[in-house]
Amino acid sequence: MSRAERQALTRESLIATARELFLADGYAATSLGRVALEAGFSKGAVYSNFAGKEELCMAVLDSLHEEQIEGVLLAFSKDTDLDGRIDAFVEWARKGLGRPRWTALEVEFAGIARQSPYVALELIKRHREITDALTELIAGVVNQENLDIMLTPRQAATALLSLGIGLGAMRSLDSSIDVDIFGGIIRALLAPSR
Repeated sequence: MSRAERQALTRESLIATARELFLADGYAATSLGRVALEAGFSKGAVYSNFAGKEELCMAVLDSLHEEQIEGVLLAFSKDTDLDGRIDAFVEWARKGLGRPRWTALEVEFAGIARQSPYVALELIKRHREITDALTELIAGVVNQENLDIMLTPRQAATALLSLGIGLGAMRSLDSSIDVDIFGGIIRALLAPSR
């Protein structure tokens, strides 16, 4: 195994361990020393892969966001009509939206953005990337279904991301909140303009 391959494996192991610890105990309560110890590495291994705790948490959030985006793309790639794809998305949202530990970590880490320009810029960058991916997905659906919608795909993507964040935060506290509203909003956003 090459040095680069070993470093990549070390990095992935550190991210996986940090993910478990950040989700279980929170960002503030998890030290880099504990991440290193639990992963079976020295603290130096953490610093050779990440500039610090903030960068490691960004990598953890990236892994969580990748899973979310994959779920959305999978739902909308179902071989069915638009209503069927929206129903698949709502089913994904029922399982994947508002997991309390994920939401708590995101909110805790976002609070750091007030004190850290680095965190603020990185979170903005990631939200824009997610919005870009949603914009592309919505534009594809609009073209495929030959829709003429009231909003631009980017406006619809921004609205859906905002709704998803808000609904996720609410569901992290109250899992009885019905995600079917998400399907209704998507249908309204994709409704033909008059």
